[in-house]
Amino acid sequence: MHGEYKTPGGKLVVVDFDIVDGRFKNMVISGDFFLYPEEELPVLTNALEGVDVELDDESFSERIRMDLHPDTELMGTSPEGIVIAVRRALDGYES
Repeated sequence: MHGEYKTPGGKLVVVDFDIVDGRFKNMVISGDFFLYPEEELPVLTNALEGVDVELDDESFSERIRMDLHPDTELMGTSPEGIVIAVRRALDGYES
């Protein structure tokens, strides 16, 4: 599945993933947003791996925040922007 979201006044977030048994698998997050330090990108990706696709948006965003190191800077988007990209992919899948 593929979803995109351009954060207003910010950057593009792109997500690609599979769904296996109602859970996200093989999650890839990319785009032109910035994540500092860059080493946190695998942490961000792993935060979403295996998550139930029915998880509500607020809990999904909070999971992203909790898994990233407190000093991590996500610039040009937000956890909510990532969730919107995921939901857009799911909406395309369900349509």
